[in-house]
Amino acid sequence: VQLQASGGGLVQTGDSLRLSCALSGLTTRDNFMNWFRQAPGKEREFVAGIKWREGRKRYADSVKGRFTISRNSAENAVYLQMNSLKPDDTGVYYCATSNEVVTTVIGVESWGQGTQVTVSS
Repeated sequence: VQLQASGGGLVQTGDSLRLSCALSGLTTRDNFMNWFRQAPGKEREFVAGIKWREGRKRYADSVKGRFTISRNSAENAVYLQMNSLKPDDTGVYYCATSNEVVTTVIGVESWGQGTQVTVSS
């Protein structure tokens, strides 16, 4: 499985960004697509997840109402629309696959390389 994340950047508080993750080589164990993030000095944390076939979505409480995860099956891509960004959203964002619902890094099947998001105050 190959995951290629892109779309990060430097923005100001209140701005929006859209992250993309291009997927290839998916297996039958890659039922969920997820976004995680890791801030400097902190553990990697779950941000959002979507069930590939059904489109059912889950979010961390910290991003509910501001972030939206979506997928395009025809293009084998997953997106994370991030609105009303805050400095606390700063970190490296990773896309990841999993076989089951995950809320931590445990259970992740594959990781993509990260894309840096920096939100200035």
